Amino acid sequence: MVLNPKSPKFIFFYVFICLLFLVWGCANMQRPQGGPRDLTPPKLLQANPPNMTRNFNAKKIEMDFDEFFKLTNQYQEISISPTQEKLPEYNVRRKKLVIEFQDSLEKNTTYVINFGKAIADVNEANAMKNFTYVFSTGPHIDSLSISGNVTNTQTLQKEKDVSVLLFPLSKDSLFYSKKKPSIFATTDSSGNFSLNNLREDSYRIYAIKEASPNRVYDNEAELVAFIKDTIRLTKDTSNIQLRLFQQDPENFRFVERRFDVDGKILMVFNKRLFKPSVKIISPAGLDNQKMVEFSKTRDTAYIFMRNMDFDSVSVAVSDNNSPIDTTTLRKNRKESFQKGITFSYNISSDNKLRPSNDLLLTPSLPVESINPAMITLKEDSAVVSNFQIVKDTSSVRRLVMRYRWKQDVSYQLTFDEGAFTDIYGNKNKKALKKFTIDKPENYSMLTLKVSVPDPTKQYIVEIFRDEKNLIRTDIITKNSSIVYNNFPTAKYTVRVIYDANKNGRWDSGNVRQMRQPENIWIYDKEITLRANWEAEEAITIPKEPVIP
Repeated sequence: MVLNPKSPKFIFFYVFICLLFLVWGCANMQRPQGGPRDLTPPKLLQANPPNMTRNFNAKKIEMDFDEFFKLTNQYQEISISPTQEKLPEYNVRRKKLVIEFQDSLEKNTTYVINFGKAIADVNEANAMKNFTYVFSTGPHIDSLSISGNVTNTQTLQKEKDVSVLLFPLSKDSLFYSKKKPSIFATTDSSGNFSLNNLREDSYRIYAIKEASPNRVYDNEAELVAFIKDTIRLTKDTSNIQLRLFQQDPENFRFVERRFDVDGKILMVFNKRLFKPSVKIISPAGLDNQKMVEFSKTRDTAYIFMRNMDFDSVSVAVSDNNSPIDTTTLRKNRKESFQKGITFSYNISSDNKLRPSNDLLLTPSLPVESINPAMITLKEDSAVVSNFQIVKDTSSVRRLVMRYRWKQDVSYQLTFDEGAFTDIYGNKNKKALKKFTIDKPENYSMLTLKVSVPDPTKQYIVEIFRDEKNLIRTDIITKNSSIVYNNFPTAKYTVRVIYDANKNGRWDSGNVRQMRQPENIWIYDKEITLRANWEAEEAITIPKEPVIP
C-alpha cells in the first residue's frame, strides 16, 4: 500500500520517524573527550609591515596570530618607546590585531612596542610574555641589550615573573613618581631577563615582584631591587644581578589598634622597631600600672592595665627613646570583657616535653597571684608535691614550673578553680594537662665550627629547622664553635647575615637612599641530625660579595 503524501496518516508517520531519529541521536550524544590542557599562548604568524622593518612609514600595523585571542588592559599593559602623546588604537578582528597610530612618528628613530601580558588566548588565558614589535623610521635599528637575572635576597633563589624596569637616566625620577616605564621585561622561570633594541644612553635599572601587575612600585608588601650604579650603555651588557628585598616602610603607622575581647590593647605596626616602648599619656596615672609585652619581631605590642575605668586612652609609641607616634583608643566606660584565663605550654603537639627543660606556662592574661594548694601534679598515679611554679621575670605573663622530670612515666597537671588570679581579680576555671617527657635519644647535639673571612666584621649565624623555622641566632666576630644541645632529629639549614652595621639584626635596603640590603649567605648543605647523635660540621663563611 502506498500512502498519499498529503494524507494525515503519511504526515503522522513522517513526524514519528523524525522524532525517533531525534531521540536516538540525543541518546547517543557523548561529551567531548578532554585532551591535555592548552598551555601555549598565541603565536604571531606574520605582521605587515614585518617585525624589524627599517624606513617604516606605515600608518598601521596588522598582526596575524595562529588562534583566537583577547586583548586585556591594552592601555595599561602595552607600551611604546619612545612614548607618544596620542596613544595608538588597538582593534581585534578575529585572529588579527590592528594597531593604528594616532600620532606622527619621529624621524630616524627606533620604536619598540612591548605588549606586556595584553595578548592571551581565549580559553586558558595563556599570555604572550616579553613579546615586542620593533621598527625604525630610519635606516638603522637600535640593537644594544641588557641582560641578567633576579634573585631573592632572603632565599638566594631565582625569581620568575618579576618585572624588570629600565629608565633612561634623564627619566629616572619616573620610578618615584609611580609612572610606568616604556622599557621593561619579565623574568623567566630561571629568573633571567633580557632588554633588547636599546640605544646608546645612560640608564637606571629596577625590578619589582608585584602584588598587582601594573609595573609601578606602589605597595609596601612588594619586593624591589636595584643597582645603584648607572649603566652607561655603549655595548651589549650582561650579567646584571638584581636582588629582591622587601623595603622597610619609610614612615611609621599603625596597621591595627584595638581593645581585644579580653580587655588588652593590641597595636600592630607596619614595621619592626629596634627598642620599642609605649607610654600611657592619658588618663593620668595609668602609665604606672600598665604591663607591656612586645612580639619577638617587635612589630606588635600588647598592653595590659589593671584599671579599665576610662572611656578613652592615649598611647605614645617610642623607639630608642625617641617618640614616633601617638594614638587614641575609645571604648564604653562600663564595657565588659571576656577575661577568662587559658594556658599555652612549651609542649609538642604529641604532648611531649623536651628532656631537661622546665615546663613553661603562658596564661592569656598576666597573673597576679598563685595558690599552690590548688595545683596538683601526678606522676603516673602518685601525687607529687616537690615542684615549684614561679613568675618568669623576663616576661609579663610567662610562668615557670620546675621539677625533676622522669622518663617513662605519665604526668597529669591539674589546676583547680582559683589556682590563679589575674590582674583584674578573675580566677581560672578548672584545667587539666597530660604529658610525658620525651626520650633523650630522640635528640642530638650539633657543633658548628665556623670560620669567618674578616675578624673586624660581625656575622649573625642562624639555624633553621626544615628551612623555615628559625631555631636560634648567634652573633660572632671570630672563628667560633657553636654548640646546639638537645636538638630534635630533623633537617637543618644554616644562614649567615653579614651584619655590616653590627646591630645584631638583618637590615633591609632603601631604594630612594640607594642603600642595598645586608648580604646573606646560605650554607649549601642541608644538615640531617639523627637520633642520639653527635654531629660536627665545618663551615667557612665566604668573603662578602660586593653589590653595585
